[in-house]
Amino acid sequence: MEPELYRQIESGEEDISVWILQKIARQYGVQLDSLLFGEEPKMTSYFLTRAGKGTSMERTRVYKYQSLAAGFLNRRVDPFLVTVEPKEEDVPFHYNSHPGQEFNMVVSGRMLIGIGGKELTLDEGDAIYFDSSQPHGMKALDNKSVEFLAVII
Repeated sequence: MEPELYRQIESGEEDISVWILQKIARQYGVQLDSLLFGEEPKMTSYFLTRAGKGTSMERTRVYKYQSLAAGFLNRRVDPFLVTVEPKEEDVPFHYNSHPGQEFNMVVSGRMLIGIGGKELTLDEGDAIYFDSSQPHGMKALDNKSVEFLAVII
């Protein structure tokens, strides 16, 4: 991580992304869940997440992440149910980028996703798989929340 980004995160000027936490977890050999939720995963055969019962965290006032596999030890991907609240129309995207790939599928609502300079509208049921090293950001449309499945690889 660049020193300037680290300074911005420490000072509260910049939000810490799930990817940065994932990178820290891998670097130090701890589970992402330990950093996100303060709990160590224990399951190795399967982990069941009942509807609405996943461990949640609010990354910012606009983004809420619900982990769908928080209790599974040594998982290779991180699936989340993400809720993005609507913002004022003139608020620009907050772009993020990280190594790897990402899969998003809209469960409810509509969203505008910006990836590498392009803007795409995703409706309920639409899915997108992309290179997450491209700057990307999401925005809820129609002044309503959007909920989507995000799998970070």
